[in-house]
Amino acid sequence: MLAKIYSAAVKGVDGYPVEVEADVSAGLSSFSTVGLPDAAVKESKDRVQAAVRNSGYDFAPGSYTINLAPADIKKEGPSFDLPIALAILIATRQLISTRRDRLAVVGELALDGAVRPVRGVLPLAAALKREGFDALIVPADNAREAALVDELDVYPVTDLAEAGEFIEGRRKLDPFNVDLEAEFAQAAHYPVDLVDVKGQEHAKRALEVAAAGSHNLLMIGPPGAGKTMLARRLPTILPDLSLDEALETTRVHSVAGTLPAGRALVATRPFRSPHHTISAAGLIGGGSYPRPGEVSLAHHGVLFLDELPEFERRVLEVMRQPMEDRIVTIARAQISLTFPASFTLVTSMNPCPCGYHGDPKHSCSCTPAQISRYRAKISGPLLDRIDIHLEVPAVPYEELAGREAGEQSATVKHRVNTARTLQRERYAETGVHSNAELNSKLIRRYCRPTDEARHLLRQAVDRLGFSARAYDRVLKLARTIADLEGDEVINAAHVSEGIAYRSLDRPSRD
Repeated sequence: MLAKIYSAAVKGVDGYPVEVEADVSAGLSSFSTVGLPDAAVKESKDRVQAAVRNSGYDFAPGSYTINLAPADIKKEGPSFDLPIALAILIATRQLISTRRDRLAVVGELALDGAVRPVRGVLPLAAALKREGFDALIVPADNAREAALVDELDVYPVTDLAEAGEFIEGRRKLDPFNVDLEAEFAQAAHYPVDLVDVKGQEHAKRALEVAAAGSHNLLMIGPPGAGKTMLARRLPTILPDLSLDEALETTRVHSVAGTLPAGRALVATRPFRSPHHTISAAGLIGGGSYPRPGEVSLAHHGVLFLDELPEFERRVLEVMRQPMEDRIVTIARAQISLTFPASFTLVTSMNPCPCGYHGDPKHSCSCTPAQISRYRAKISGPLLDRIDIHLEVPAVPYEELAGREAGEQSATVKHRVNTARTLQRERYAETGVHSNAELNSKLIRRYCRPTDEARHLLRQAVDRLGFSARAYDRVLKLARTIADLEGDEVINAAHVSEGIAYRSLDRPSRD
């Protein structure tokens, strides 16, 4: 007998419906799965057989053929276990479906028939709704995530028997509902705050500028200066995620299997901090069936690379394309996938291998050649994409022990939001969203300094040896600083602060 049931699969960060067809006939015992299944899908036959028997159904000897259509797209993962089992039970007439709506099923089976959660449920549910499906059976642990999709009835099940009884109409299940706005509000809080940082007022100001203009940031300072602490608090002063941004970010984390336990929605800006031993595939994504990498997991958030020179140069170079295009495209022989990768890059490094070059309280043991080789590990093209070079000195004892509190993240975020609003309105017709995205043509159009500011820029070029690249970076930073002050005109004070954020362009450091 032949039976058909619908399921869904993920391609990149998007879902698509899959027809699960089961044909059962008499003959020698065999179980074949076709439709470009991967190893996990092929192994489902063992899980399905055990789950069917342990759920009180029969799995009689015979020839079983499972087809997953469309057959020209590779299928992966254990999410087809439950639909395969239900299709077999319908084909063998142990179940008679009474459902008249367009119903899809996803779920992994344990050997005892329990239904386990799967990855990528949010994009699966969104795709099914887009294709006109009315209902979706999911593992109970995935119900909250799937219910984020409006106008799709989500039915959570805990085991195969419960799913079978529901399909036959012998068990009533209520659709699982969530209040999307309440879910978003409940999850939108950070465990850290900028007020936790003692001292470092100059560094906190640079974080504000970076957040206001979406500028990438490099912090240079000795060990223990607080570079990581500062980086972790940058997401708290970035503009709040919109609901659409939160859903887009959640899709990426759902596919990657990195959603926090008990959390269905990523409602805060992601902060990703991979170790310096990460591979190129781990950073931008990849694998035989490509998965999102750290640059995609940091989508709409912050990617922090601590001890930047310790990363392999080849690994760092692969970030150049995602930083420009805001997407990652991974091509394989059978498939080409695109992942979103719009993030703010924050990096840190010591001023030298020992970490104490220029520190008044510690002597540096590095030779000039060692310092030069250490800094040369970071390529010029990568530095070209980092607007702010910030020196972060050690915090004096008086500031560490002081009781005076700095500004809270909410206060700084208010100024950042105001500056971002100005930029959105200014660039509404250009396709640009922030000052960091300005090209040379737009810089000339929107970053017009006063005569005094222009004179200061001339001095920076003549006396400090600023390149044309550094000149443009200073203008973009000055534009952001002016936006924070609410000024339409870029004056000398704005330019002066922008010059201060380009420490690596000053030859005096060497």
